[in-house]
Amino acid sequence: MMKYLARLSGICLALLLSFGSAQALAAEPNTIWRLLDYMAVDYAAAVEDGEVVNELEYEEMVEFAGSVRSGIAELPESPGRVRLEANAKQLEADILSMAPVDQVATAARKLAADLLAIYPITLSPSRAPDLERGRLLYQETCASCHGVSGNGRGPASAGLDPPPIAFTDVDRARQRSIMGLYQVIDQGIDGTAMPGFSQLSSDDRWALAFYSGSVAFEAADEGARLWKSDSELRKRFPDLAALTKITPDELAGEIGQERADALMAYLRANPSAIADAAGPLGITRTRLAEAERAHANGNISRAKELALSAYLDGFEPVEPILATRNPDLLVRIESGMMDLRAAIDADLPTSAISERIRAIEGLLVQAENVLTPESATGWSTFVASFAILLREGLEALLIVIAMIAFVRKAGQDRALRFVHGGWTGALVAGAFTWLAATYLLDISGAGRESIEAFGSLIAALVLLSVGVWMHGKSQADNWQRYIRDKLGKALSRGSLWFLFGIVFLVVYREVFETILFYAALSAQGSTGYLLAGAATAGLLLVVIAWLLLRYSRTLPIGKFFAYSSVLIALLAIVLIGKGIAGLQEAGVIGIAPIAGGPRLSMLGVYPTFQVIGAQFAMASALLLGFWINHTRASNNDR
Repeated sequence: MMKYLARLSGICLALLLSFGSAQALAAEPNTIWRLLDYMAVDYAAAVEDGEVVNELEYEEMVEFAGSVRSGIAELPESPGRVRLEANAKQLEADILSMAPVDQVATAARKLAADLLAIYPITLSPSRAPDLERGRLLYQETCASCHGVSGNGRGPASAGLDPPPIAFTDVDRARQRSIMGLYQVIDQGIDGTAMPGFSQLSSDDRWALAFYSGSVAFEAADEGARLWKSDSELRKRFPDLAALTKITPDELAGEIGQERADALMAYLRANPSAIADAAGPLGITRTRLAEAERAHANGNISRAKELALSAYLDGFEPVEPILATRNPDLLVRIESGMMDLRAAIDADLPTSAISERIRAIEGLLVQAENVLTPESATGWSTFVASFAILLREGLEALLIVIAMIAFVRKAGQDRALRFVHGGWTGALVAGAFTWLAATYLLDISGAGRESIEAFGSLIAALVLLSVGVWMHGKSQADNWQRYIRDKLGKALSRGSLWFLFGIVFLVVYREVFETILFYAALSAQGSTGYLLAGAATAGLLLVVIAWLLLRYSRTLPIGKFFAYSSVLIALLAIVLIGKGIAGLQEAGVIGIAPIAGGPRLSMLGVYPTFQVIGAQFAMASALLLGFWINHTRASNNDR
């Protein structure tokens, strides 16, 4: 934003600090950042050639420097805070000694960058902002004061003191970053007519910041040519955070004013160009680099968050496609990511963290080659679609068939509608989930993993009890009497809804996972092949269901329960493994890897002590239940 807005903002912040509100700064590192951003720009208006040229401006600089120093001292404990305090004291000393403008500006920006590395705040949008949305928001909320064209002369600007900013002022626009604009839009400026717009969504605030920061620049065509022809420039902006943090003047110091203006004109008006250039794994690389820097600065908790984000927000969305094209590479990347998070948890040296990140980056290069559009074929989409539905559907089908066969053996055909209601209800819920995730909600990577994980855990615990119960019935002697006197009464006391719940839970978990896979596959195109693969798998599942139902009718009831109990027990072990692994991937529980351990995702086996331990505990519980059933049956036979 322009000088007067920043100045007034800084004055208000300094006054708050002087009245004992350092606590607010401790909770809001972005407030300190805003002061540093202002000082880096407007110190030039206070001092020139070692002399004070504007007394009021200089007093503000001294005030702000003291506010920054005291605010940093009140930030939460961190290994890097001591260095920040020392640099803040040096910056204050430079201002008191009327140091050269370039020296103070450089020191303020470096301190601001170090602050963000140790106390991260929102640096960039999670996705490329919609500039058309930003334009509409500007006309609705800003044009009345700042003018339709951004010239600062809107119909409501008369009498405002200070006057609204002219976004068309190129000199001022060159000194402001998108991040600085976002902060002002988010918080407003106390004591002025500029309100905060925190009621807008984060996406809307970023869209508004990008739009208002783009109106001063016009050489977008030349910027597009530079962006497409100069690979070094593309490397300079690996992600949106690199764009939001830099000012055009800073970029001009690297590539010249004319080129900087042109590039800023293009990128601020077309932020999606950065996301496109970064490729599907750009977020992963960015988060890994940020995790490495955070770890080097001693911010271990932030490094853990970033390493987890590298997987959930960057890599996890492309997992389904990679799984169909190169499952071995998928396993190696997942294992590398897990090993990295475990190394951070174990507080290994930064050199060990960097070594693991370099290894992952090498695997990501291979993954990008596999994920190129040229690697997608109609046949590969067909095979992937077929394999996904068959794998996920078979797991759910086994439970549904077991429940159908169970109620038929019990002579309780009325209970069939609850079983069928369970799986059809899961399909309907899955359809609503897909609609919500596509059009209403943005389900995060952690959210996806957590939903799958908790669904698996609950299903595993339910199947534990069902498996032991079925095994116990396989030990009973007089089956017809049991079914008539016991089972029929049990089903009339609410067990029908229990059947519904079992079927719904297990099927919905598989439907949810299938939705995620198919959403990724559909992005590749080849819709016809995708539908053909799904239809073929669906037909095969129908055939398998028919065969299982027919075979189950010929089984003696004792054998049916014995076989079903073993099948359900195995599924419980698989699901408990998947559930624990999902919680690890979502960052809910820690990771203790087993070097060289087995990894069989189809069976829920993952090389961590938590997963293997949970599966061992589940197997032990099942075996104990089976042993108790056998002991009781033996005692009854005596």
